[in-house]
Amino acid sequence: DGKLTTGIKDYRKQFVLNTFYEHGASEDILYLNKPHLGTDVLINVVKNIRKDIEKCGDVRFETKLVDIIIEDNQLKEVVLENNEGTYKEKVDQLVLAIGHSARKTYEMLYQKQLEISQKAFAVGMRIEHSQEFINKSQYGKFYDHPALKAADYKLAVHTSQKRGVYTFCMCPGGYVMNAASEEKRLVVNGMSNYKRDNKYANSAILVNVTPDDFGSSHPLAGMYFQRKLEEKAFELGGSDYSIPVQKVEDYLENKEGIENIETSLKRVKNANLNALLPEILNINLKEGLLLMNNKINGFTSNATLLGVESRSSAPIRFYRDENMESNIKGIYPIGEGAGYAGGIMSSAIDGLKCSEVLLKGER
Repeated sequence: DGKLTTGIKDYRKQFVLNTFYEHGASEDILYLNKPHLGTDVLINVVKNIRKDIEKCGDVRFETKLVDIIIEDNQLKEVVLENNEGTYKEKVDQLVLAIGHSARKTYEMLYQKQLEISQKAFAVGMRIEHSQEFINKSQYGKFYDHPALKAADYKLAVHTSQKRGVYTFCMCPGGYVMNAASEEKRLVVNGMSNYKRDNKYANSAILVNVTPDDFGSSHPLAGMYFQRKLEEKAFELGGSDYSIPVQKVEDYLENKEGIENIETSLKRVKNANLNALLPEILNINLKEGLLLMNNKINGFTSNATLLGVESRSSAPIRFYRDENMESNIKGIYPIGEGAGYAGGIMSSAIDGLKCSEVLLKGER
């Protein structure tokens, strides 16, 4: 939904913000501490950026990269597929700005022997409260003041087992979304429109996982770990793409809960989400929830969990050298899907850095 917050310090941030503003974003992103575009605004911003790209390049819709041709460790051609079939194209440089859910592309690149390593990430669920509750917890008696926007929060704790549990991608006045991208698998995400005026607030609540949790040394083991969770979520949701949901208090007590839970999502199914995550993650997520309840009183009351949130960041990292080039010459993996960024702003900056490398010396 266009959250532009980032912890990195880089002079390129202003260029990114200016670019979004020049293509239709609200002016407030230029000065707010937590700039946010909103899904409804972002749709047109991206379209406007794409129109500018088309003025100086070629955007091919309904076309995907399905193979790469390598000779003597050097990229020679790419194989593309569209509605008319597949075709080859000679290229000397390929920038892989793929997303962290580009699983078929991950597998193809692994087969082509691009160097890939496992990476720690985090999994969990979405937690949803009424926005009124969040406003009261943050603003107190001024919770309904017309000058105040929908309140947000950011929580992070460490459990007794040394696991980090934290909230991520908090969406004030937002919606939980079914973000399934593969058949018979489920994953949730969150979004807010620019006004953030829905009656619900949601956030990912995540537990750190490391390669030790994957059960394999295979470079793509983290991706397969994600898939297992998403298959289980699909099963718990009734195998019809309904999202499995449970009240937080029932999850904490590992008991079946009430039916017909009301959420921002319409297509949901009551389930025991203790069956979703591995037990070690359940233990740490429950402890984390209780610790967060000490920070926001009532955080675990009248709250709903929706599962599964498995794609907080990429489960892999491509090797690249100081010039951002992979072990295969001519290929440049960048952004979140490459394992080098964690959101819109850091991905954009990674892309700018890559463009500077590729354009070096050109006039």
